[in-house]
Amino acid sequence: MAKTYQTYYVPEQSPWPIVGAIALFLLAFGAGHFVNEVTRNKEGHGEYMLMAGVALLVFMLVGWFRNVIDESMSGLYSAQMDRSFRQGMSWFIFSEVMFFAAFFGALFYARMIAMPWLDGESNNAMTAEILWPDFTAHWPMTKTPGGIETTAMPWQGLPLYNTLILLTSSVTLQFAHVALEQGKRLQLRLMLLLTVLLGASFLGLQAYEYMHAYQDLNLRLDSGIYGNTFFLLTGFHGLHVTLGALFLAIIWLRIMLKNHFTAHNHFAFQAAAWYWHFVDVVWLCLFVFVYVL
Repeated sequence: MAKTYQTYYVPEQSPWPIVGAIALFLLAFGAGHFVNEVTRNKEGHGEYMLMAGVALLVFMLVGWFRNVIDESMSGLYSAQMDRSFRQGMSWFIFSEVMFFAAFFGALFYARMIAMPWLDGESNNAMTAEILWPDFTAHWPMTKTPGGIETTAMPWQGLPLYNTLILLTSSVTLQFAHVALEQGKRLQLRLMLLLTVLLGASFLGLQAYEYMHAYQDLNLRLDSGIYGNTFFLLTGFHGLHVTLGALFLAIIWLRIMLKNHFTAHNHFAFQAAAWYWHFVDVVWLCLFVFVYVL
């Protein structure tokens, strides 16, 4: 008895991978130069390379997503293709987990290993006396070896409000997902729009928090290990919130303008929801270990 196999759609050669690689190179190279220029008050071309990378990345994403959407809506994808997309998104989120694990690891090393070492523990009193004679182990480290003093960002106020906003956005997104599976299109549109607006509110409050940190607390990217870890963790998380909000906004536009997605065929919506819930979990860890503890 002959076996039957599902067809597996293989797209034609695409220019988007190489375009994306160039965009990411410009992003990384431009961001590194831009941060270096800002911290040293120097003029350069990092800002322009960064903007070019962002523009090229957006161009690549629009073109590539458009092709994938057209292929999906044309019925070219099989169940095996759907599983491939799920596996790809799962591995992508796993890579993001490892990305943030590296920064949380740096925070752990600074607090649990480097600080006691500089304070003279573990038979390193002589070395600590040479490296930083008046150092006392206390986190957050609001004083650098160069004498720069800052104020730690309290967890009350904006960070707490942002935590509540992100937790609420996960709830509204879940309501939207349930509405999609139950065919309640109006509830789907409203709950998904509310999720996007909550994400935008989070980003607006974080921008205000950064201005407050720079202007009022003297907390900057170059304010020692505390300033480094604070801005790297919150900044990269903010970037992921931005990407997640854009992802959800595109899903919402597809629903509003094209009436895409059904109860049984909505993996793009699921992928966006997975990513958003992941971003929320990262923020909870960040809120506890960066702001509270």
